[in-house]
Amino acid sequence: MYKNSVKAGRFTEDFPSSNGSFYPLRGRKKCLGVIGVWYAKSLIPAEEQFMETLIALISGKVELESMSAMAKDAYVLSESDKLYKTLFNSISHELRIPVAAIMGATDTLLSDRYPEQTRKRLYSEMSQASVRLNRLIENLLNMSRLESGHLSPKPNWCDVNDLINKVSGTLKQELSQYKFIQEIPEDMPLVFIDFGLMEQVLHNLILNATQYAPEGTTICVSFSYNKAGKLTVRVIDNGRGFSPTELNLLFNKFYRGEKAFSGGTGLGLSIVKGFVEALGGTVSAGNKEDGGAVITIEIPVRISEMSENE
Repeated sequence: MYKNSVKAGRFTEDFPSSNGSFYPLRGRKKCLGVIGVWYAKSLIPAEEQFMETLIALISGKVELESMSAMAKDAYVLSESDKLYKTLFNSISHELRIPVAAIMGATDTLLSDRYPEQTRKRLYSEMSQASVRLNRLIENLLNMSRLESGHLSPKPNWCDVNDLINKVSGTLKQELSQYKFIQEIPEDMPLVFIDFGLMEQVLHNLILNATQYAPEGTTICVSFSYNKAGKLTVRVIDNGRGFSPTELNLLFNKFYRGEKAFSGGTGLGLSIVKGFVEALGGTVSAGNKEDGGAVITIEIPVRISEMSENE
């Protein structure tokens, strides 16, 4: 019945011994399926005509939904292809820049003897390019971990002073042009959290602030803990802040700001969102009244009993 697209079953010439009657759902080019109906007695011509009309309407609806699904799949495939090409071009460009810098500096150093000052400058360029290359690879690996769903937080007792000192030390060069402030209460307890994930979160947020805030301005990171059991972290800068459009798109994968600096893949903030959510928290963005951006993270955490007793 499906293959030949003809009615079959009880009260028909084909397979009359069946318990039900089966109607093919005929589309424009092929049979879309079969509907089975169980009758107690044979239909009169008027009832049969009504049933045929009903089956035709159902066929039309099924075909419409099928075509809509196919169109949607085609659109998603097309968009995925565009996204792949965009990402590939972006990553290729990002990879070429540090690799070219390292190769150029290496070739120069090997080709001739240069004064110590020139050699130090070339070594510095190689170091900066290596850091940039490593940062790109880390972001791609982190995004792969998030996409695979294999990210499993491993919490342990953590002193937020150690956490922010580790991050600021890693970003020492980037922060050298800013006034960096850490606001941590004196009675801040130890928190039970994944140190590595939080380090990556803060690293990406602070690095992002250095890329958009004017040099010489203040970048502030504050920590607080409330009785509801939430650790709140805010990263505040004195840049231009976010437009209403950016606030809705900021944490999307591959999104880069309206006035984004040259380079970058737009993965940093989406990784922040993924890591924070993996820790059971939330992240949001906003603007200060006097100008500048504010990124707020809230994560439910435990605190040490020793801190509570103190």
